[in-house]
Amino acid sequence: MKSSESYEKDIRSLYRPRIVDPEIEKMLEVFGAVHISGCKWCGKTWTGVAHSRSSIFIGKRKNRELADADPDVALEGEEPRLVDEWQDVPELWDAARHNIDFSNRKGMYIFTGFVTPPEESTKHSGVGRFIPLKMRPMSLFESGDSNGSVSLSKLFRGEKLPSSVSRTGYKETVGLICRGGWPAGLDLEIDKAMLIPRGYAEMIINYDFSRTDGVKRNPATVRRILRSLARNNATEARISVLANDVKDADRAMSVVTAGEYLDALKKIFVIEEQDGWAPEIRSKTRMRTSPKRHFVDPSLAVAALGISSDALLRDVETAGFLFESLCYRDLCTYSAPFSGNVYHYRDDNGLEVDAIIETADGRWAGVEMKIGYTKVEDGAKNLIALRDKIRKENGEKGKKVPEPEFLMVLCATAPSSYVRRQDGILVVPTDCLGP
Repeated sequence: MKSSESYEKDIRSLYRPRIVDPEIEKMLEVFGAVHISGCKWCGKTWTGVAHSRSSIFIGKRKNRELADADPDVALEGEEPRLVDEWQDVPELWDAARHNIDFSNRKGMYIFTGFVTPPEESTKHSGVGRFIPLKMRPMSLFESGDSNGSVSLSKLFRGEKLPSSVSRTGYKETVGLICRGGWPAGLDLEIDKAMLIPRGYAEMIINYDFSRTDGVKRNPATVRRILRSLARNNATEARISVLANDVKDADRAMSVVTAGEYLDALKKIFVIEEQDGWAPEIRSKTRMRTSPKRHFVDPSLAVAALGISSDALLRDVETAGFLFESLCYRDLCTYSAPFSGNVYHYRDDNGLEVDAIIETADGRWAGVEMKIGYTKVEDGAKNLIALRDKIRKENGEKGKKVPEPEFLMVLCATAPSSYVRRQDGILVVPTDCLGP
């Protein structure tokens, strides 16, 4: 059996750089500890090893027993010290916070975990000592499936971008949806790579789900709620719709119970909510608009539906919704370095835009996601309608809502990487988008 030192050496030699790497290094210079959270198998451990000088893996029984017996001993080691799967021994959090307080050093620890522990399991929130950082499965740029020639950050800076040719079409994009961004599946054939999200889904159903709050739940019910979420992926389906999907001949699920299931899935980072956007920062519309729900990776939705890649290939409508989740995952990853947030837009007249990227200083960009190139025109019309609506409201009400930095249609394939139409809309294939 390999030693921890040998294991860490192997990880560092095989490590694929992640977009969060520079952010982690900066955080370690400012805070005593970085808390990397996110779903299982997205690469948290490998990233933690890449940025640490020593480590302890709490998933190993002997290490967990040591941490239970004396958290301070478990935390001893060269800094930054990685504490992997710390949530299995929550006392480690308080011990680390205490050490940070009394040493006043920066970059002491990197904590990783896939579950948000109950608040009562730790005595202190860690504010000012720990800084949180969320990781997702790999974006297409991180996995090497996008050349990154169209940089999202450069678009926001107004820089001119080079042109390059897209090499991915509809069939290849469906394959990327099914494979997902799991580091362990990147070099596998699609049918083999799909076993990873399938295995993950089964772990959620039979084990991980109950770890969020210690409440044991019926695996059959968890399976149905995952399937319902997959059926309604990337939509604003109300919780009542999900509850109705889950009921069977013998039992019904209340809206309150369905909400508890959703909260549990959010705590283990399986689903994410894309909130609504309004041009005015203080607008009530931001709170009234229902969120869209996405699986953290579209391959989990494929797994929950129990379909093959060939079946998804033939179902263009379902592939389109899952393509939207793939784009949402990547936009969140690419915009994180400049503190961007990704919302969606819907008004009372039915105008919808798939994604609004907003920066902390109020700048924004609109993005429509169309898996088929023939649907680009529909996306462009929505973006133009939103831009014109904001211009009209600015003129009528005297509001100072800024013009969009850019408007973009993301699609599975296009003639080239960076097409700017006469109306100003950018048409970009996902395999050319990057940070």
